[in-house]
Amino acid sequence: MPKMDDNTFQSLINDHMVDAVNYYDTEYALDRSETLDYYLGEPFGNEVENRSQVVATEVSDTIEYIMPQLMKVFQSSDKFAHFVARQPEDVKPAEQATDLVNYVINNDNNGFVNIYNWFKDSLLFKIGVLKVFWEENIQTVEESYDNLNEEELTLLLDDPDIEVISQSVNEVGVLADDAPEMSEDMDEDDIVEIAEDAMTGEGQIPLMVTYDVEVKRRKNSGRVKIMNVPPEEFLFSRRSVSLETADFVAHRSSMKVGDLVDLGYDYDTVLAHSGYNEIDNEAEVQQRFQDVEAGTRHDSKNDPTMHECLVTEMYLRSDYDGDGIPELRRVLAIGESNFVLENDAFDHIPFCILSPILMPHRMIGRSVAEMVKDLQLIKSTILRQLLDNMYLTNNSRVGVVEGQVNLEDLLSSRPGNIVRMRAPGMVQPLAVPQIGTTGFNMLEYIDQVRDQRTGFSKASLGLDPKVLQSTTASAVQSTMQGAQLKTEMIARVFAETGCKDLAKIVLLLCQKHMMKERIIRIRNEYVSVDPRAWDTEFDISVDVGLGNGKEDEKLQMLLQVAGKQEQLISQLGMNNPVVKPSQYVNTLNRIIEMAGFKDTSEFFNSAEQIDQVLAQQQAAQQQQGGMSQQFELEKQKMQADIALEREKMMMELQLEREKFQQQLALRREELQAELDLREQKLALGGDVSTNLPKA
Repeated sequence: MPKMDDNTFQSLINDHMVDAVNYYDTEYALDRSETLDYYLGEPFGNEVENRSQVVATEVSDTIEYIMPQLMKVFQSSDKFAHFVARQPEDVKPAEQATDLVNYVINNDNNGFVNIYNWFKDSLLFKIGVLKVFWEENIQTVEESYDNLNEEELTLLLDDPDIEVISQSVNEVGVLADDAPEMSEDMDEDDIVEIAEDAMTGEGQIPLMVTYDVEVKRRKNSGRVKIMNVPPEEFLFSRRSVSLETADFVAHRSSMKVGDLVDLGYDYDTVLAHSGYNEIDNEAEVQQRFQDVEAGTRHDSKNDPTMHECLVTEMYLRSDYDGDGIPELRRVLAIGESNFVLENDAFDHIPFCILSPILMPHRMIGRSVAEMVKDLQLIKSTILRQLLDNMYLTNNSRVGVVEGQVNLEDLLSSRPGNIVRMRAPGMVQPLAVPQIGTTGFNMLEYIDQVRDQRTGFSKASLGLDPKVLQSTTASAVQSTMQGAQLKTEMIARVFAETGCKDLAKIVLLLCQKHMMKERIIRIRNEYVSVDPRAWDTEFDISVDVGLGNGKEDEKLQMLLQVAGKQEQLISQLGMNNPVVKPSQYVNTLNRIIEMAGFKDTSEFFNSAEQIDQVLAQQQAAQQQQGGMSQQFELEKQKMQADIALEREKMMMELQLEREKFQQQLALRREELQAELDLREQKLALGGDVSTNLPKA
């Protein structure tokens, strides 16, 4: 298949835009405008002059009741999302990814405000939209360098972020060897000649070359940007089931001509497509600002760069390259005619959406506001009737006999007023039916219907005196827990849909665009993280803090768990197989968080620090134990050597003793033999004096 030409592609995106805009206008625009009126307590349009026009605030009350609970669930700690390792070797990268993503959401961006507006849009308008993208922030600064050598200049120019503005060469020289030297014998003319040669460079040889350079340095401080998208700016194809399978998704916004030119687009092209912007004329936009602005906006004729320009960022699936397989493309178009500025292949859709009440097989479900809008109308009508009834009771109508009563006296209603009449009974009050009891019963019934739909009630807040006085504490607690299940279900839906997508996209952008490691402050420590090293995928879990029971019950359970952990550690030691000190600290941190303190590092070291210290201590003990064992072996060896040497010496001594005894015995035998020989000679009468030893 041939590649799609520009005209065909332009026609394709125009068709998508027309279909999406029509779908938005017919299905959602009017409903959202009406919902905003209900939330703001605007009149319904059926008001009667000189009658009560009070408006109940069921929509606002319900939304504002749910929002604190949702924010408490998701913002109770700094860990918005957790990444779980799939393999044992991925545990450390998963922890670093968790720290980085939560830091980007809460610190690089205003996490609380973004999430608050995101949730509130979904509760009111059926859908809340976040846009997550990488924002390039390039700053240019001028720098100058003097007396650089060739190596320094080469190193500077090798930087791709450096652009040379100007460059100059400096040659530094000395007098040549054959140049005459100044001496005391020279006259004034010779000295002047040598000085002139030095100034003109004659008689010198080059010593070195230096460079003076002026450059522009581009500093790229890009970051992940998270922004709320108003519902009227978000378009999608009809019958979309999810963002992953949608054929067309678009963000239609308004930008200044100067801002687009600053991004690198041609001034004449942008200016030609600026001007009328239908977004500013949307009923939702005008209604959103009707209480803070008046009149009609006009673009400044004196400064064209401040003109508004319609900008549409589209993500559509199309077989643009003609390979027979539709791929995702990102298209940036401006103006009502959707003039294409950029058209590139893309790898993901940078939006995260929420709907509080899911509808199967639909991308957008139901809102909480639409569940109570009819109740607000009914309750407002009942309140108006009750107030009108009370007004008529206090200012009841009367019947008069024509010509028998002074009407001016009758129309002047003030205390002590006299009404003049020609005969008694000329003025008769008309009976007004009392609907107070019936009306209040009806209001109570409407509140019960609202409670069943949303879980919002005085009983759930612990404020209903009837419930508190007429039932047991466990019954009150069950009522409150049952009512909170509605909010917890919405929180679980948020966690499993848009919140997971948010964490996933933030991690994807960090891995894709962060070209160097980054140092972030986590738990009062500066930690270095490098997403480029995370060549793996993680499972994602969003910590929504859900569970049965009230906060005090959870706290009591955590205290019991902490007590058991203390007991096991004291009985079995630090290195027992049941519980580690780091797990005990995690329990203490949970207790501190439930008490309302986010920074647990003020009280205890982190579990990672404790494990690291224990590991170092264990290694030191093992090393010390190894040294002790080695010393014992050397001692035993020394003792064995000493024993062996002693045995050797004893053997040598024994040998010497035996040798000496043998020599002594031999000498005795010799002496005995000589003595016997002398005795024999004496017996024969011979001279034996010479052979006998001297006395």
